Amino acid sequence: MLTISRSLVDQMVAHARADHPDEACGVIAGPEGSDRPERFIAMVNAERSPTFYRFDSVEQLKVWREMDRGDEEPVVIYHSHTATEAYPSRTDVSFASEPNAHYVLISTRDPETEEIRSYRIVDGEITEEPIDIT
Repeated sequence: MLTISRSLVDQMVAHARADHPDEACGVIAGPEGSDRPERFIAMVNAERSPTFYRFDSVEQLKVWREMDRGDEEPVVIYHSHTATEAYPSRTDVSFASEPNAHYVLISTRDPETEEIRSYRIVDGEITEEPIDIT
């Protein structure tokens, strides 16, 4: 189960809506081994695409080094889907490289609805998990 604050959810949704019609992406860092998302980090979708996202490699290296220095890890890795449900695509699964992360997807296909779902993706296997918004 992903336990996350309403404030962090609101920041992810706002980022997804602001970048629409392109996919948005980012991470929420937390203390190593804690499974506690705390620090929101919006990142740039290097593809600037409505159907695909990729972290900018220079920005990703900077963010991951910053997390390492702060004894943090990516607790949540999020991105948006602009025209489809909040479910990982085959491409999303192939790029999922953090087995301890919660992969959160936000669908912006309906501007009136907040569609957000969380998954664990390990060795190509997708497992949806409940979200407890505090």
